[in-house]
Amino acid sequence: MAYTVHQAKTHFSRLLKEAEAGQEVVVMRGKKPIAKLVPINEASAEKPGPNFRLIGAYAGKISWDKDAFDPMTDQELIESGLGYMLDAPLISPPVPPPDK
Repeated sequence: MAYTVHQAKTHFSRLLKEAEAGQEVVVMRGKKPIAKLVPINEASAEKPGPNFRLIGAYAGKISWDKDAFDPMTDQELIESGLGYMLDAPLISPPVPPPDK
């Protein structure tokens, strides 16, 4: 069924019931259709949206070498453009406060 905007505003609850019953409810502005009310299917309501991230989706698909997180050698630092780090002073660990 097609309804004007005024009719849709006035009888919105009834239009929702019609849509739930499976009828196509179209809202018209003049002779131009501008909206359609349709029921939400339970299957599509559970379907994840485009920003959904499934935890563990890449489990077993990503791998790396065992030494991937080992410190780089001096030569590797130079080759990767991080040679400037060789001349940087090391920061000593914090000294615990003396016991009183």
